[in-house]
Amino acid sequence: MSQRTVLYVSHNHPILHPGGAEAYALELYDRMREEDGWDPLFLARIGPNVAQHRTARPGTPFSGVSAEDPNQYFVFTETQHFDFFRMTSRDKSLYTRHFASFLEAHRPDVVHFQHTQFIGLELISLVRRLLPETAIVYTLHEFLPICHNNGQLVRTPRMNGERCTQASPRRCHECFPEISQQDFFLRRRFVQTHFDEVDLFLAPSRFLMERYVDWGIPRDRIRFEDYGRRARPRATEPFQRSAPNRIGFFGQISHFKGVNVLLRAMKILTDEGVDAHCWLHGANVELQPEPWQEEFRGLLAATEDTVTFSGRYDHDHLPTLMRELDWVVVPSIWWENSPLVIQEAFLHGRPIICSDIGGMAEKVTPGVNGLHFRAGDPRSLAAVLREAVTDPRLAHKLRSGVPPIYDMETHVDSVKALYDELLTARRAVEVPA
Repeated sequence: MSQRTVLYVSHNHPILHPGGAEAYALELYDRMREEDGWDPLFLARIGPNVAQHRTARPGTPFSGVSAEDPNQYFVFTETQHFDFFRMTSRDKSLYTRHFASFLEAHRPDVVHFQHTQFIGLELISLVRRLLPETAIVYTLHEFLPICHNNGQLVRTPRMNGERCTQASPRRCHECFPEISQQDFFLRRRFVQTHFDEVDLFLAPSRFLMERYVDWGIPRDRIRFEDYGRRARPRATEPFQRSAPNRIGFFGQISHFKGVNVLLRAMKILTDEGVDAHCWLHGANVELQPEPWQEEFRGLLAATEDTVTFSGRYDHDHLPTLMRELDWVVVPSIWWENSPLVIQEAFLHGRPIICSDIGGMAEKVTPGVNGLHFRAGDPRSLAAVLREAVTDPRLAHKLRSGVPPIYDMETHVDSVKALYDELLTARRAVEVPA
């Protein structure tokens, strides 16, 4: 079998920005390196805020990531040049000169986009124009192509911050009155024009898949394919205690992740004298709006005896961190897609308490491997937490119902089959009769 090349394109690298999509993309790349017949490349965008210790090669925006792995690359792009509304770079030389040269040099058989934020949708069409036989795959991690409000499908504060189920020029204009309905219509046309060049979209949750089908991606060009995860050392059973009362949160410390909903719920339990303790593992408080930070700090002070803010954590330490916990809480107020923290918790045998919406509700079955509460409602969360931390039989039952994760080996087999299928179809189209 001839050697084929797959290029993975990511908007960040997990060594610099440890987000879930980035971590998954690098895990997939690393596992593909072990596959006979495939030569993977990993290209991650890097911004000026972390570029001070990295240097691009003279005359290009590219550099290597490490001497140990010459197939990983950084691409430097300026945030100020990125058009967040149309999701493309204003500096067109990024495509016409730099990316064009990179693609011509490597000529990948498959380009698998994990994200185009800070890079731009026009790279999709450039791949199609320069490499017509190349298969293009795009994994959809959130709703940025649909929703200008940070891809959350949540309405802006002026529209009461309600979760949104339908995007239209009229509704989007209501959220952003400074942007006309016509501009929102043109934005959608612009995005879909580039998306027309994608052979197949992958959706890690059925909820997300249906939102994109409603928005306009043909059903025959999108498939459900969950994130695969590599096996890791599993945390031991929780320390034996009289009550399963140790709760953990892992993720970005932000409004959309529902952190303050969790803190308000913990304050209710604290005021009631319920014996429970919560650990917050996460970072980026300083990136949140100042009013939200003030509320966060106030709630931390009000719950100082029952909540520990541990800050940033290393994924390699998860088995140790999970060992200290009985429950993992995912309190997001937006729909989510397929939160990797759910898989991490299941990998370590911990049941989930999560919001009853979107990709979270899809992944967690109440009474089997976790519990649901009304999204955004601290009293509902407090009631569920109260039940969870005071009933050892419930905790034991739900731990025994935790499912095995979708392992990376099975995922890679599925992804390789998709690549082969798409390459066969593309080459049949490009070869004259």
